[in-house]
Amino acid sequence: MMRAACLGPAGSYSELAARTLCPHADRVLCSTFSAVFDALEAGRADCAVIPIENSIQGGVLQNLDLLERRDAVAVAQTRLRIDHRLAVREGVRAEDITRIYSHEQAIGQCARFLDAHFPRAERIFTDSTAKSLSLLDAHSAGIVGAHTAAEGIVLSSENIADEKNNFTQFFLLRRRQEGIPSAGNTVFFVAVCEHRPGSLLALLQCFSSRGINLTRIESRPIPAVRGEYRFFIEIDASGGDVGGALQSAREGCRFFRILGVYD
Repeated sequence: MMRAACLGPAGSYSELAARTLCPHADRVLCSTFSAVFDALEAGRADCAVIPIENSIQGGVLQNLDLLERRDAVAVAQTRLRIDHRLAVREGVRAEDITRIYSHEQAIGQCARFLDAHFPRAERIFTDSTAKSLSLLDAHSAGIVGAHTAAEGIVLSSENIADEKNNFTQFFLLRRRQEGIPSAGNTVFFVAVCEHRPGSLLALLQCFSSRGINLTRIESRPIPAVRGEYRFFIEIDASGGDVGGALQSAREGCRFFRILGVYD
């Protein structure tokens, strides 16, 4: 039986994404994203599922960094609608709530609701949305997915997210030594340009000159190097001289690595 590593516990959005991307796999539930990569690299899992970008808050920065430096490559992706609900134990009143538990991204995506209804409640980050269920008591609430179910827990009847049209993109990862897919309509890579005027423009022209569209670009600081950045770029690989563009980009950059090829 195939094993898929993802962030747990059961009921997390990552576990739901794993069920979507590899429905017949046993799930290896991990406590952190680093542990998800560890399980894949050590062979305790055959594949792994991680969130990589949210339509409201942008890239999941920790996972961008992990994907860059760890032994994994994205081979498929899916987007899930994020439907956040307020979870409380049965009988808990709103006026008694002094703490709100959830993953940092979920709390950020529900900021306006929390400001309006629980302005004095402490906001406490957990490893996942589902983790907050185990912390609930008579004075706390959690933010979980609408798909979550647990005995004695009541969910709000409506989505409490500030933006209802909210999606998260998840990657299905394989070990890099198994090979990077040679076909796919999308290529995702990271590049570090030379630190001189025009170097980013030259990188982008590798694609624009061949009629290849960029569908995403995000910058991240290079640790311990002030003022220099890595660029995470996704391109539409369905047309144009993609191989030539990638080779030209690789030759013109100080660092270049393919992070995924997928549809």
